Amino acid sequence: SQVNFEEESQNPPAVGHWKPLMLSKGDKEEPESGCQDAGGVHEPQSTEQLNVSRLRSSSVEIREKGSEFLRDELHKAQKELKLKDKECERLSKVREQLEQELEELTASLFEEAHKMVREANTKQAAAEKQLREARGKIDMLQAEVTALKTLVITSTPSSPNRELHPQLQSPSKGGFRKGHGRNKSTSSAMVSAASQNVAPEPVSRECREVDSILFAEFQAWKQSPSLDKSCSFLDRIYREDVGPCLDFTKQELSELVRVAVEQNTLTIEPVASQTVPVGKVAAEECGGPKKCALSGLPRTCKHRIMLGDSGNYYYISPSCRARITAVCNFFTYIRYIQQGLVRQDVELMYWEVMRLRREMSLAKLGFYPSEM
Repeated sequence: SQVNFEEESQNPPAVGHWKPLMLSKGDKEEPESGCQDAGGVHEPQSTEQLNVSRLRSSSVEIREKGSEFLRDELHKAQKELKLKDKECERLSKVREQLEQELEELTASLFEEAHKMVREANTKQAAAEKQLREARGKIDMLQAEVTALKTLVITSTPSSPNRELHPQLQSPSKGGFRKGHGRNKSTSSAMVSAASQNVAPEPVSRECREVDSILFAEFQAWKQSPSLDKSCSFLDRIYREDVGPCLDFTKQELSELVRVAVEQNTLTIEPVASQTVPVGKVAAEECGGPKKCALSGLPRTCKHRIMLGDSGNYYYISPSCRARITAVCNFFTYIRYIQQGLVRQDVELMYWEVMRLRREMSLAKLGFYPSEM
């Protein structure tokens, strides 16, 4: 259009070809008569038309230039948009990589934490096991010390304990007096006797046969030894031996003695070796040297007992002392079995238990050695 406009401006139309735009009412259309009329009358009109054409061409040129500018801007915007898309894609890949690395790091941290927890639990279990073993050893040592105290207290120069000093026993009575490992030795010998599997006392000139029911009950108890008397093994011994052996005339005191024997808190000591210190409140003494506190009968009492730390002493006759000692020997032996101090064959342990039961049976029937 610009070319056409330039051509038109260089070659203006002939004057004779222009026609008036409007005719007045009085004018008459006349034929073209000549160049003079056209040059004189229509010259202003052709200039006006020329200006209008120029304006039109300028507006067209402006529109074209505006369209070209908009196309250029659109092209630039499209290029920038492509660049932004590529940048967004790159950032998305970076984000995904970071998220993956974060997940891997979190998983590794959790795995490490679980590993540390497992190691801590293993160490705690090992420490608890060592603690239980140490407590078991402490309980064993305390039981041995308690047994030693009982042996030492009951042995004095004036009235030596023949169980603690076997050389004082006579050959004919040594068999009855001989007890289990706790009553045979001092502290060092006692531990060796318990750990070296001391054999039970052999029975001379008599035959013996294992009772299948009693042996089965003992085997069942040996699988998980305890002092719970609800099991068939201890329930039978309580009914047949311990109960009758500790059933004295004074029922209330008998019950206290039974509880003290079960809890291993009963102390037996000779009367002649004990004197009340000056300035100390004298302990309550039940019975007396001439009367047994358990049977209530007039007997010569060479020993007295104390239940726990109460400080109350009770004089007992030799027969009552034999019955209490027989029960204490039985409980001491089964405690040694429970603590793992006796490492013998099951049948040998069974016969030792039967021997202790026989001592309780003899004691409850009134048989006791003259040394008591």
